[in-house]
Amino acid sequence: MTILRPQASGIPLPAITELSRPYWDGCARGRLLYQSCGSCGAALSDPGYICRWCHARDLHWQESSGSGTVYSWSTVWRPQTAAFRTPYVVSIIELDEGFYLMSNVVGCQRDEIHLGMPVQVVFHEVDGFTLPYFAPPTV
Repeated sequence: MTILRPQASGIPLPAITELSRPYWDGCARGRLLYQSCGSCGAALSDPGYICRWCHARDLHWQESSGSGTVYSWSTVWRPQTAAFRTPYVVSIIELDEGFYLMSNVVGCQRDEIHLGMPVQVVFHEVDGFTLPYFAPPTV
């Protein structure tokens, strides 16, 4: 078995928009950011102009602890493009602040991943872009 690693150069990268720029700027500084609603307290994983729960416009960027657990995962053996190294594990991470984020798990073997597995955000640069991954916490 091999240890899961971040992707290398050449993979498709996200497009930065005015709305997503604070998130990606945070990643570049090693900070995982999310939006929080000042009206209802909801934590939002994808940026918006209004809260999807109460429709308030009182959204603020907050820094996540980056700690969470694996909520779901799938091993990819046949990627969308040949630029991706396989296998890689696409995961939905439930962050401690109450929002979910899709990412990849790295730093362990794929058969070690399990429901509820504790993970911590780790950032890796690829082609000048900093991406958040999740790995088992180091003790």
